Amino acid sequence: MPRRPWFLKKLLRMPLTESGDQYSIWVGLIYIFNLIVGTGALTLPAAFARAGWGLSTISLVFLAFMSFMNATYVIETMACANAVFKWKRLQFIKRNSITENESDEEPTAQTSYNDLEDPLVCGDTIPSRYYSLDKRIELGEMANLFLNKAGRTMFYCTLCVYLYGDLSIYSAAVAKSLMDVICSTVPANLTNSTDWDILPCFHSNTSVPTYTRFDCYRVALLTFFGAMGPFVFFNVQKTKYLQLFTSGMRWLAFAIMISMAIHLLIANGPQGKPPAFDVTGMPTLFGACVYSFMCHHSLPALISPIRGKSRLGLHLALDYALISVFYLLLAFTGAFAFSHLNDLYTLNFIPTDNENVFLEIVEYFLALFPVFTLSTSFPIIAITLRNNLQSLFLDTSSLESYNFVFRKLLFPIVAVVPPLLLTYFLEDISMLIRFTGSYAGTGIQYLMPTFLVLSARRHCTSLLGYGVINKYKSPFSNMAWAIFVLIWSFVCIILVSVDMFEKKS
Repeated sequence: MPRRPWFLKKLLRMPLTESGDQYSIWVGLIYIFNLIVGTGALTLPAAFARAGWGLSTISLVFLAFMSFMNATYVIETMACANAVFKWKRLQFIKRNSITENESDEEPTAQTSYNDLEDPLVCGDTIPSRYYSLDKRIELGEMANLFLNKAGRTMFYCTLCVYLYGDLSIYSAAVAKSLMDVICSTVPANLTNSTDWDILPCFHSNTSVPTYTRFDCYRVALLTFFGAMGPFVFFNVQKTKYLQLFTSGMRWLAFAIMISMAIHLLIANGPQGKPPAFDVTGMPTLFGACVYSFMCHHSLPALISPIRGKSRLGLHLALDYALISVFYLLLAFTGAFAFSHLNDLYTLNFIPTDNENVFLEIVEYFLALFPVFTLSTSFPIIAITLRNNLQSLFLDTSSLESYNFVFRKLLFPIVAVVPPLLLTYFLEDISMLIRFTGSYAGTGIQYLMPTFLVLSARRHCTSLLGYGVINKYKSPFSNMAWAIFVLIWSFVCIILVSVDMFEKKS
């Protein structure tokens, strides 16, 4: 058997996995838990109370199951993408090695390539090593690999719309939280948010028109964009310590809110009286639940560093079950503890004239919780949006060929300005959540994973054949499940659209 050429040896020594720190399956599940249980959970209690506790419980469990199913589709598609890259790498090595050996007049070299290929195709009973989750492949790369031009365009547009909605929701939440902390307490007899906006920010005995709460909201919004916007022009990466810091504050805040709600229920009894079923609240509940179970766009970056992925699906199902229980606990306690619930749950804990200094500090912490958490996430999401816009309109492999305006200025401005204009004139977070969660969220969480996995299966079957087993194949691989997801997605979009048009009329 001839000696393998030097470049073949070098390529064989190259790792097929991503370089960087790895972590255990439990650490990975904590990261996924923290990603899912974000600020979207703060919108659940209000949506829960509107739709009714019975209908909300059934809907939340069902939507958690649907989200989990599509998460398994993302995992399967990522394994298929890894298989395609490994196959292409193998073919590249073969072609170059054959060329090298032909130049050396070694016609028997073909036998050495079976040594490389055989371990990757292990038969009908042993899963193939072609399929793995070692290399991180983002959703955009999967779309470029498995979808046609129309599919890729639809994917990028859906992702950009969702990220635009995310940035808008984050901006409005931060500005509204700052407004409620800075301005005087709203009278208890006012429950309509439109009445709150025209109230003076500070109590005054003069008859001269004063500074309104909505004016304060706009100043806070402009200040937030002025502080966070410049980061979009640079490459800001999440550090491990920043993630741990924000995760710690998130856990502390949710624990405090649940504990305080339970304390209010014990001390004062149920103040809220949500109905059991109210179908009119379904659109808002659906948008909030879809938004609260969103993790699919970031799954590849979280699961690729995990060690020991053999039972990843089972552990992910456990994660979703724990998240569902956590959401139900947060929503139930909030819906029954408060007679009126704000769209953003932390606004029910705005500071009051409290003689207890500790409670007042806790209330300020909860009121400012969205500010601390979202301010660290805003630049990352804006940069992600900027990069996806560049991938959609420019050739990212040759960015240096474009002029300075296209490379450095245009897309950061396009990423930041629309959310600023939208939230400057629109403060209603529930409308933003309903649109982002119901439309773009449906595309990212349901439609895109389903289309990707169907295309990936066809592609890998034609490339590798039927005998190569994907051990990361979704347990919902029957075509009936994919059809069910697509039908469910379109039904939800139609129902939400009808509801929104009826409210306008």
